[in-house]
Amino acid sequence: MWEAINNALTAIDNFVWGVPLMVIILLGGFLLTLRTKCLQVHKLPLALKWMLKNEEDGVGEVSSFGALCTALSATIGTGNIVGVATAIGTGGPGALFWMELAAFLGMATKYSEGLLAVKYREVAPDGHSLGGPFYYIEKGMGKNFKWLAKLFAFFGICAGLLGIGTFTQVNGIVSSISGFFDPNNEHTVNLFGIGDYSITVIIASLVLAVLVALVLIGGLQRISSVSQVIVPFMAVLYFIATLVLLLCNITEIPHAIAVIVEAAFNPQAVTGGIVGSMIVAMQKGIARGIFSNEAGLGSAPIAAAAAKTKEPVRQGLISMTGTFIDTIIICTMTGLSIVITGAWKVEGLEGVQITTYAFQNGLPIPSQLASLILVLCLVFFAFTTILGWDYYSERCLEYLTDGKMKSVKVYRWLYIIAVFIGPYMTVSAVWTMADIFNGLMAIPNMIALFALSGIVAKETSDFFKRKKEGKVKE
Repeated sequence: MWEAINNALTAIDNFVWGVPLMVIILLGGFLLTLRTKCLQVHKLPLALKWMLKNEEDGVGEVSSFGALCTALSATIGTGNIVGVATAIGTGGPGALFWMELAAFLGMATKYSEGLLAVKYREVAPDGHSLGGPFYYIEKGMGKNFKWLAKLFAFFGICAGLLGIGTFTQVNGIVSSISGFFDPNNEHTVNLFGIGDYSITVIIASLVLAVLVALVLIGGLQRISSVSQVIVPFMAVLYFIATLVLLLCNITEIPHAIAVIVEAAFNPQAVTGGIVGSMIVAMQKGIARGIFSNEAGLGSAPIAAAAAKTKEPVRQGLISMTGTFIDTIIICTMTGLSIVITGAWKVEGLEGVQITTYAFQNGLPIPSQLASLILVLCLVFFAFTTILGWDYYSERCLEYLTDGKMKSVKVYRWLYIIAVFIGPYMTVSAVWTMADIFNGLMAIPNMIALFALSGIVAKETSDFFKRKKEGKVKE
């Protein structure tokens, strides 16, 4: 039965993530790069400066940095550690090249999403904010396209409950914990007749579900406050670990880059037929890249809409740094580590096992300590991603039900249940489902970004003109 389900999901995934969608995402990023005059390059220093500087008189629920951390909590997760590994393991080293290209163009996409989210958001008298693709589709494109906005919201709920928000994250957390504490599955119990599972898997799923419930009951403010503590700390820890690995193997980096570039266009020459074609490398690289940084997906602008700001462009710039940090920095370092150590070529490894192998063989420390560092990073990254995606999917449901908070509260408990059952799904099925819903979310969002690219260009031009005249507060 599981084989039939996996085959069906793979067929759907290949259809959704076919050449047309990849072209739409890359073309959309290229168009927005042109219309914003390659803003992701010459305005990046300003964006990084404003990332840590909040507007004192902004309107919204949380600070700009808090909104960014909420967005980063949903992006810096298993995509950076497991997603990169599965992309390279399936599509070869060339997948990293396509991931980086998509991320560079995606910075312009993410900027545009953040800008439009703030421009078209709704802020209630109590400060409660609601915005994102569903509002910039409805308000920017017009009431006739409300069906498209509702379609996005529906896919967003599915992605949160059945894909990127729960199953992939929990599966990654529990797999890494089980691999560390019970790698040979020596301590197992039969669970309700569905199979034998390690005791560590059962305990981890229970503890995780309880912790998620405790945070989610507190709403956005608690999610934001938890994210602002965990995300920067764990990002720095993971950055330092991968930086040490790369410095210890610095002489191998030029060769690794050459392999990545060659494999992007001629995979067979590098892999010797171990993995697929250039199309497979593109598909896995772009799909996993979007899974990681969510540029074009339409999720991050939901968090951006809650930022305390009066300037859509300013928040767009801050949102753009999320893609830079997530993919250009963290995913690149993970990918280089995997290619340098040859982890992607080791037979029998999948998902987090590939990255674990890279850490164990690339870091100048005992393998158990290297594994522990990776487990800690993965657990906390994935935990905050679960929190961030609950917020996204709740906002989608709030829009879809016209603000009926009773439905949101019921959904919250369904989300917690999904967190609990996530570890018992197969790895391949989990990641394929996540890819499918990501792709389905991206379609209505990219249509809106194409349609509203003129608004993005005008808002950008007007803002920097006012800034030049000294009318914008630093």
